[in-house]
Parts: sequence; structure tokens; C-alpha cells
Amino acid sequence: MMNKNKPYDFPELFRDFVLMPKFDENIESLASLAEAEDWDYKCTASPHSKPILRNYITYTYKGVAEEKKITVTSGEEFACWNTGLITSKQEPLFALFERNKLDGRPQYWHFWKFSRKGEWDLNKFSSLPEMAHYFDDPSVLVFDTRKELRVNVEHIIEDNINRFPNELKAMNPFGLQNLVKGAIDTASERVKRNYKTAIPQYYQGSIQLLLPLTLLDPSRADLALVVERFSDFYRGATCLTLDMAYNNARQLARPDRDWLTP
Repeated sequence: MMNKNKPYDFPELFRDFVLMPKFDENIESLASLAEAEDWDYKCTASPHSKPILRNYITYTYKGVAEEKKITVTSGEEFACWNTGLITSKQEPLFALFERNKLDGRPQYWHFWKFSRKGEWDLNKFSSLPEMAHYFDDPSVLVFDTRKELRVNVEHIIEDNINRFPNELKAMNPFGLQNLVKGAIDTASERVKRNYKTAIPQYYQGSIQLLLPLTLLDPSRADLALVVERFSDFYRGATCLTLDMAYNNARQLARPDRDWLTP
């Protein structure tokens, strides 16, 4: 006989925490409740509608699970956590779960509904959990322009050429390296003049920063350079498509910037 998880078992993966057989339908329901936002990719094919919101929910679970911000009722019949999303009237939204009564499933919890903070169903909980908190030092959200930015351009191109615009994939490697170096210099100057140019993203337990790489048109970014912070310098780790970058950045907050748009 399969052993079910216990109510306070918060496994790493969302699918191991909860039985949610109508995932796509539930995501659509959440999108209709939440403040209007574009949750679809613009350049990347996806078999699912609203892939950004799907990823947001699964990785938000990981955050609240790590921080133990999942509230369980005293009778262990219901649980909830804060999605970090709000309605158009600025009311927080919570994910609600009830005890799974189906045999043959290891998850203790079964998805119930997404709920506004003011709804009656949340009265089952004596206190409501806070949203996930991904950082303790606010300075990690800002690019310190006094520090050196080190980038292995050749390595980034070789490992990520499939993410580059089609017009550049067959370009002479030396010429492409020079083009990327120029784009990095432009991004460095841009962030010196506007700190909001560097957009934070959450990835594998740490905060990184995203800088725009404009390769074809100076008015539009083609890729995002991922920058890791070290004690005395920054390192350009890799580059992402804009869909990938937005997906990661949205975990922290809805980007309100002039270059990273979904």
C-alpha cells in the first residue's frame, strides 16, 4: 500500500505536494482572479496556455515550502499559502488545499481553489501566511557600477548560440564576439545612468541580475545577460532569451522596465 505524505511534509516539487488534476483549468481560474497581466511567451513555443503563470505558481510553492510559510489548520484538514499575486483591487490571493481522500496517491493535499483574502473560506485559518521572501539583503537587487563586470564572451556564445537571433547564428565567430562585447559595454553604460536597467531574477536559491544585450536594433534588447554577484566583482554567467529572462524575473516581481517585456 502506498504511503501518503504527512500534512507537514513540504517536498521540493509542487507535484509531490499536491494532487491537482485540472492544473491548466486552475491556472486559467487564477489568471481571471489576478490583476491583469500577460502570462504568455512572445517568442518561445509552449504546449500550455499562460506558461509564465504555470512556472510562477510551481516555483512560488518551492519558495514558501523552503521558508515554511504554509499554514495548516489544527485538524490537518486544510492548508493554504500566499501566492504573492493580487486582484485588480489589490486584494491578496491564496492557494487553498484540502486533505486528499483518494487512495493510491502519495500527496497528502488535494487542490481546492484560489481565494481572495476576504473570502469566507479563509476563516478556517487562525492566521494567514506571508508571501515568500527571496532575499535578506536589498542591495543584491541593485547593480553596483563601481564593481568590475567580467564576461567570458566566447564561452557565452558557444554555449548559447541557439538563443541568439537567427540573423546572427551563422555570423563569423570573431565578428559576433565583437558585437556581443559592444552590447555588453552599452549595457554597462546604460545601467550607470539608470539603475533600473538591471532587473533582478531568482534562480536556484540566489538573486542574479539581468542586463539587456542589444545586438540588432539599439532600441530593442535581443537577449538578457545573466550577471552573478561576487564580493568584489560581477561575472557574466550566461545569456537568456527574453522569455526565459522574464519567466525568472517574474518570480520576484512583475518587471516594470523599459526593455524586459513578456
